[in-house]
Amino acid sequence: MSTFNMALLQLDTQDDKRVNLKRIGELIDEAAAKRAQFICMPEMANYIGVGNGPYENAEDIPGGPTTSLYSEKAKKYGIWIHGGSITERISGDKKRVYNTTSVFNPRGELVAKYRKLHLYDIEVKNGVSFKESDSIKPGNDIVTFDSDYGRMGLAICYDIRFPELYRILALRGAKLIFNPAEFNLYTGKDHWETLIRARAIENVCYMVAPGQFGPKKTFHTYGRSIVVDPWGNVIAKASDREMVVVVEIDMDYVDNMRAQLPCLLNRRPETYKW
Repeated sequence: MSTFNMALLQLDTQDDKRVNLKRIGELIDEAAAKRAQFICMPEMANYIGVGNGPYENAEDIPGGPTTSLYSEKAKKYGIWIHGGSITERISGDKKRVYNTTSVFNPRGELVAKYRKLHLYDIEVKNGVSFKESDSIKPGNDIVTFDSDYGRMGLAICYDIRFPELYRILALRGAKLIFNPAEFNLYTGKDHWETLIRARAIENVCYMVAPGQFGPKKTFHTYGRSIVVDPWGNVIAKASDREMVVVVEIDMDYVDNMRAQLPCLLNRRPETYKW
């Protein structure tokens, strides 16, 4: 079966984890009622706060309350759930956590886990200074998984600015790549859609990008969750509010487009020297 309904949950996550999980459960129920067969969420789905909040709310994956909720809902509705990302506890580390995506199959089983590779560290002279690596430990693995509908790949937010990752995912057979995000309004308005469309076009794949929306404690997230097809068309986009967006995905369309635009086959890696 190549055609299925994908639901994106555009969340307005805040710093009360209990409230956030209740809302996630409600939106999963809503998406299932809309006949979604695969549900995905944005980055930091269960908690966005300041100070030590992300560390204090980190969980084991699987086994924590958030992934347990995903597992239960996936099994209850017989659907796939991509849990956006949450902070994952690192045994013995009292300073940092992983920023981790988890994927559950219709039996409620964890089938994939991806830890964000690229961290946002910036030092602008007389300007902005931010070092994500102070609190987040980067992952080291590029991750694909096989679903009922075909092979899919995983990325998170800032990864979108590193096209090498997406090319490798495509070369490993991914026809659809998830990119959950917490893009801020400043960069989102100029770069978000352009980057998502570029990754879809150059790899001839679907890009599924659920985003956080709304003001947080220290910044405003952009939202505009989107799905882009292998031709670069935006086939679904969320409004500026918390909501569920459902769109039909046809994985056979990727094969058709890759036959017409054989970019992956026409590569010449032996000449790519630096």
